[in-house]
Amino acid sequence: MEELLRYVWKHRLFPLSPLKTIDGLPVEVIDPGLSNPNAGPDFSGAKVIIDGTKWAGNVELHMKASDWFLHHHDEDERYDSIILHVVCESDATIHRRDGQLIPQLVLPIPDTVRGRYEALLQEEHYPPCYHIVGDLSKLTIHSWLSALLFERLEMRRAQILERYEQHEKNWNDALFATIARSFGFGVNGEAFDTWARSIPFRAVDKHRDNLLQIEAIFFGQAGLLRPEALPHYYRDEAQKEPYYQQLCHEYDFLAHKFNLRPISTSLWLFARMRPDNSPFVRMAQLAMLYYNESLSAATLVGLPDKENILSLLRVGTSPYWNTHFTFGSTPTINRPKVVGDASLALLLINAVAPFLFTYARHMGDDATQEKVLNLLEQLPAENNYITRSWSTCGLNVGSAADSQALIHLKRLYCERKDCLRCRIGYQYLKKG
Repeated sequence: MEELLRYVWKHRLFPLSPLKTIDGLPVEVIDPGLSNPNAGPDFSGAKVIIDGTKWAGNVELHMKASDWFLHHHDEDERYDSIILHVVCESDATIHRRDGQLIPQLVLPIPDTVRGRYEALLQEEHYPPCYHIVGDLSKLTIHSWLSALLFERLEMRRAQILERYEQHEKNWNDALFATIARSFGFGVNGEAFDTWARSIPFRAVDKHRDNLLQIEAIFFGQAGLLRPEALPHYYRDEAQKEPYYQQLCHEYDFLAHKFNLRPISTSLWLFARMRPDNSPFVRMAQLAMLYYNESLSAATLVGLPDKENILSLLRVGTSPYWNTHFTFGSTPTINRPKVVGDASLALLLINAVAPFLFTYARHMGDDATQEKVLNLLEQLPAENNYITRSWSTCGLNVGSAADSQALIHLKRLYCERKDCLRCRIGYQYLKKG
């Protein structure tokens, strides 16, 4: 509940009656200061007037005044600059290290704010603030969604920069690894991410003119050439197939040559999955994408619009996969397994856009950063439980920029019950 007290102080949700210290001295808050999320006083740069004297400095908040001693602030020089101690309950007087008393203010949390906050925490309906969404101004919604989108892109940027470092600061490898993770389409995202980290791209480059060898390394490193990775009813048939035998033979040779070790087959999930989304089919598409040699950071930056980017990613597979969805499966009607439009849109949203944003930031390319934002605003919103829930509340989810912001809102705010940092939560609490 101390977080709620910090919230009340930060947003000046003070009671109507005049503020006074526990000694009866009048207090006027000119500026509550800047919230400090790190160690040290809760707010810095605050300005208050106490009994006619103006003070500037830091403010500390606690539920109980005695928490000052519980946290050993009386022994910490960082707290000698405190000009006001704000508490819900005054059960002790507090002082600096030299014994000087610090003014103390009892600030009750308004009942309406407390009640609404507790209601948000206990609400099982999603989103918990659905009562107010339809009443919010378009400016409030737009500004918050824009901030959330940027926050999400920044989070993705940190992940992509980590890949960039892991892949020896090679942007093209980081790009391929980023796209590879998205090829898991949620279900196998972690498996594809782990797989991409295991790929020695410089070794693969030496065999880039040979699709079979690329497939051998890709499938082999994924552990998908192991019999235990196959459905048990296809294992015998798979091991009879020339294509499977060739891949195994090539991988054994290349694994010895480059000292390769495959990832665990236990990472892959196969249950309740459409055949076209099988990890085997997706891996074959990734192999073709790599074999084409058309994907690079520089190429992406130079493409004028989303249609050109989609065309670049719209790859198929080698002929075997046109009639199979796993090794040894019963052949189906011959149908090219090309990445579909819905999947392409997700790749654009979850991989290409964050990568371009990261690359452009690194290069100081403002025009490409702007292109990324325009790209997300041009793409249709994702259709999932999150976006449908907000639409039901009356919020217009018009583009991928909106849906990405709302996904970020749910995962980083709603699921953590972090309503106090949410601008919609603020409007909900303030309404009381």
